[in-house]
Amino acid sequence: MIAAVAGDAARIVAKDLRIERATGVITTQILPFGIVMLLLFGFGVDPALQVRGGDRSVLAEVAPGLFWITVLLALLLVVGRAFAVESDDGSLDALLVAGVHPAAILGGKAVVVAAELVVLELVVGAGAVLMFDVTIGDPLHLVVVMVSTTVALAGAGTLFLAVVAGQRGRDTLGPLLVLPAMAPVLIGATAAAGDALYGAGSGGIAWTWALVAFALLYSVAGIVGAGALLEDV
Repeated sequence: MIAAVAGDAARIVAKDLRIERATGVITTQILPFGIVMLLLFGFGVDPALQVRGGDRSVLAEVAPGLFWITVLLALLLVVGRAFAVESDDGSLDALLVAGVHPAAILGGKAVVVAAELVVLELVVGAGAVLMFDVTIGDPLHLVVVMVSTTVALAGAGTLFLAVVAGQRGRDTLGPLLVLPAMAPVLIGATAAAGDALYGAGSGGIAWTWALVAFALLYSVAGIVGAGALLEDV
């Protein structure tokens, strides 16, 4: 059973990656969106402003929050497209009728979403380091934060967008579900990333463990609830 689900999920991943490579959405839409957001944040905050009593600019101080806001907004684009491709032409129904396990469909989609977010994070993160004068104090801690946050975002985004995938107002309902649910993840990722970058001591380690818990929670919820979520898509 597990091997069959894993195999179906791998085929879903391969199919979606071929679609993304053929359409070039990641390079023509997602990455440009992230870069534009980065530039807007850079123009919106005066880089000359310094943190009171500190040696960092305000822009560098708030960079973790700006980074994760960019990733969260990009998540809506990535997940929305992932389900639109299947729902609009009936492919999702065809997969279910063909006997593909719902958990394999959601799991495959979540993996593709996570992969696209990783590409975005690498590009936007490199831009933030260069533009915002960000220094990385603990690279290993930062990697753990980014991996756990990415898994949590991809799992939750796929989970909540699956709820509205077959609805006529999914483009509006999706963000209304995802954004409030992701508020704790956004807060935790910002605090944990700040601790990894600057050793801010704002409960970063505790938030890192919370992010790992969020990642596991949304992953398990997606696997358990996949069948019910995809019934009416």
